[in-house]
Amino acid sequence: MGSMTNKATRVLLGVRGMSREAGTTVSEALAALPGVVKATPDEGQIEVHYDPSQLTVMDLVRAVRRQGFLAGML
Repeated sequence: MGSMTNKATRVLLGVRGMSREAGTTVSEALAALPGVVKATPDEGQIEVHYDPSQLTVMDLVRAVRRQGFLAGML
């Protein structure tokens, strides 16, 4: 069997005041980070699957902040 990479960790980030369009933009910015497997936007939140050996939750929060939104772990 053997997994391809280390298990990705899943985290739910709450993003204040994020519209659906903004969710797409923020998710794309997160997905562009090395170590992020995928980022799925939802109403006011983004589900992120990432490799914890490459990134911390704070790195993800900072990336969202760079897009102009306040984020926190849900």
